[in-house]
Amino acid sequence: MLRKEDFEARVDGKAISLYTLQGQGGFRLSVTNFGARVVELWAPDKEGVCRDVVLGYRTIDQYLHNTGERFLGAVCGRFANRIAGGRFSIGGQTYHLPINNNGQTLHGGLRGLDSVVWEVVSSDEQRIAFSYISPDGEEGFPGTLSIEMIYEITHENEFRITYRATTDQPTPVNLTHHSFFNLRGEGTGDINRHVLQINACRYLPVNHCLIPTGSLASVMGTPMDFRAPAPIGSRLGETFEQLDIAGGYDHCWVLDRQDTGTLEKAATVWEPDSGRCLEVFTDQPGMQFYGGNFFDGKSVSKDGRTTYLYRGAFALETQQFPDAPNQPAFPSTLLLPGAMYIHRCIYRFSASPDSPFRS
Repeated sequence: MLRKEDFEARVDGKAISLYTLQGQGGFRLSVTNFGARVVELWAPDKEGVCRDVVLGYRTIDQYLHNTGERFLGAVCGRFANRIAGGRFSIGGQTYHLPINNNGQTLHGGLRGLDSVVWEVVSSDEQRIAFSYISPDGEEGFPGTLSIEMIYEITHENEFRITYRATTDQPTPVNLTHHSFFNLRGEGTGDINRHVLQINACRYLPVNHCLIPTGSLASVMGTPMDFRAPAPIGSRLGETFEQLDIAGGYDHCWVLDRQDTGTLEKAATVWEPDSGRCLEVFTDQPGMQFYGGNFFDGKSVSKDGRTTYLYRGAFALETQQFPDAPNQPAFPSTLLLPGAMYIHRCIYRFSASPDSPFRS
């Protein structure tokens, strides 16, 4: 169990704390307002036994001064994923962003939304509402961006996220959530036997800087094809240029959608030992699937007994397409004054000894 006092601190003169949302059957979520990070998420297995299924740290000090994975459980933005060369143009004016990933801007820059203190507008046992005002010019982005974000859990063991944002100047917006999941339990080894299904016929190939090439490629006949469920690790050893470039899976899938702006299933993951199942629903056009290729065993798990190993967790980040401000063929991410950015995502948990996939 985390101790609330280990998450009480002040950053930029603002108070940080830990908040816990309680569900049923032991389902619960703990979050800190530093980066609106999910620190714990406990979900029952097929026997009703709960384990923490997200990676994280035991104290706020570890988040503030970590030397491992920066984005554990955080909200990412103003622009999640990568922007090529750390620059984009609006109306003939070029904006320059901090470079923080192999010559690119990743997840908002050096101090994105994961590194700020969010205001807690309201909270109760099942819901917490955050807000943050990102000033004009923060991390190089134009316009004052006003963000409201709600985390809530339901009696159906769902973790729901709703993002809303407005701006006073045209600006690109792309927010996402970056929990790393291991459905067997955090710190229990790799996720290669987790069985994954993604509802997507296409994905975005990337160059050696992990920037989309601009094409929408078919998954057919490649290790990127998760239309039929397959263990995550089953094809990692195949010779395939995109796996070589990214060191495994770190790509955005173009989701098969029936309607624009509606909640539809993007992916399902099932872990056979625990029987835990995770379904992801979103109203966004894309989902980044990251297979934990850069974990190196340096970060200690919250129980203090193990470390986060290579491919020890996966992330499913619902979002707009990476580098969209520089890719005219991609759906626009430009938010205009008077309009509202809206993004909804649901992580739904269940458990069964039997596979949820139907033949």
